[in-house]
Amino acid sequence: MDAQGQVDAWLARLRSERKASPHTVDGYRRDLAKLLGYMQTQNITAFDALQPHRMRGFVAAEHRAGLSPKSLQRLLSSCRSLFRQLTREGMLSHDPLAGVRGPKVHRKLPVVLDVDEATALVEGDGNDDALGVRDRAMLELFYSSGLRLSELTGLHWLDLDLESGEVRVLGKGSKTRIVPVGRHAIAALRALAQAEGHAPESPVFRGRNGAPISPRTVQARMKTLALRQGFAKHVHPHLLRHTFASHMLESSGDLRAVQELLGHADIATTQIYTHLDFQHLAKVYDAAHPRARRK
Repeated sequence: MDAQGQVDAWLARLRSERKASPHTVDGYRRDLAKLLGYMQTQNITAFDALQPHRMRGFVAAEHRAGLSPKSLQRLLSSCRSLFRQLTREGMLSHDPLAGVRGPKVHRKLPVVLDVDEATALVEGDGNDDALGVRDRAMLELFYSSGLRLSELTGLHWLDLDLESGEVRVLGKGSKTRIVPVGRHAIAALRALAQAEGHAPESPVFRGRNGAPISPRTVQARMKTLALRQGFAKHVHPHLLRHTFASHMLESSGDLRAVQELLGHADIATTQIYTHLDFQHLAKVYDAAHPRARRK
């Protein structure tokens, strides 16, 4: 099997066995197409002929072409995943990325809303028409349970247990988790169920013709609602997920619990919120301590 065939087989495995999303598979495909293109320019026809110095040249070439440090790290991650699989299958006898490191990524802290801002956003302007009821339920659930956009748009009524205050969501990698739902979100969802009906198999949040609401529609509605209330921050669905995580960690200090609630496979992904929490503590310290004014 040639190099292109090995890549195609790996992508097929991602789709079928690992249940990777189409977006994830497309990302791997784009990254590995870059590697295959580089191999052509170097007259390398097989992955087993790749050596670490060649991979360093590959990374350097992509960096010169303008690829950002974050994209370079993702590119290396895609290559490592492929190489690990080929090694397991006996198609690769060494690690072409041994000792190869990408540039350091300076991770930006996510923007979050404070408690008053979050409350103002989810409570809205009190509009109780059909659209207002749906929007209130969406925003309350985002903030209450820290859902991803895809998780919210994929919800059906059978996924919700409003009596117990729980929602079952299908997250990344087709992994299911159970997340608590707060009392304000429960009340908003009950109002939505009363207004629209709630057959078990029907979507919780509907778009046109009763189909699940599209992610783009949710994004547009949040932008409209934020502008209507005069928010200066860029408001989007993931902002409420960030806000949920930050407020939960700030109140509980339990990083592992927040990781479980968010559905993060790696706790390192959750740890970014500890930096946000420290920023909050630092502000309190500066404001409260008589000799703590820091320049």
